[in-house]
Amino acid sequence: MADHGMEDSAAAILHSRFYTPSEVAAHNTVADLWVSYLGRVHDLTPLIQEHQGDVLLKPILEAAGRDISHWFDKGREDVRIEIDQMTNCLKYHTPRGRFIHIPPPAPLSDWFNNFGTPWWLDPKYDVGYLSEKTRHIRIINTLTSQEQVLEVCSEETLSEILERYVAYNAHAASYTWKYDGVWLDMEKTLEENGIADEDETMDELRMEPDYYRQSILLYFNDDLTEL
Repeated sequence: MADHGMEDSAAAILHSRFYTPSEVAAHNTVADLWVSYLGRVHDLTPLIQEHQGDVLLKPILEAAGRDISHWFDKGREDVRIEIDQMTNCLKYHTPRGRFIHIPPPAPLSDWFNNFGTPWWLDPKYDVGYLSEKTRHIRIINTLTSQEQVLEVCSEETLSEILERYVAYNAHAASYTWKYDGVWLDMEKTLEENGIADEDETMDELRMEPDYYRQSILLYFNDDLTEL
């Protein structure tokens, strides 16, 4: 018998990743289309494939890779509504044009509402969270003297940042991570490890990012662990 509790837990972990706006923006084609809204990231590629050629895809295609939170009412977590000046009835507010699952303004013989959950409320398109604040951090490999600046999510733990860094060093888990001479807790965020976000202060001082960017030093542990 399957342990559904463990399956649910695994699904929760799978969909708990944070994404930067630039990562979302990279998915901006018909074959690979993501959007973000209300703090979540959604992969609408299956929706695009299902309705390929439909004129109602136009507003979604135009928004590929972007944040569309302004389409929605945050309190209701639904598409914004307004009063139709012609009928004095409530309707969805779609200034860029009607899109998939939005009903027509008047009855139409080819309109079917048996699609189930509208795409913007359907959790199957949800792939994770949009970071509220990203940071750039310099990682220095003291063994090779190589440096890499990464854009990371402020909500990510050091273990999650390590996963990003693996693209540049397959043996990243073989190193001890330190900041200002102190060992870092890989299960805590940068802020929780005492690496404060100084972006706002440095912006006020009009300092160039490279002059103040915080650096994490990696010290080799004499093994070759790969992730």
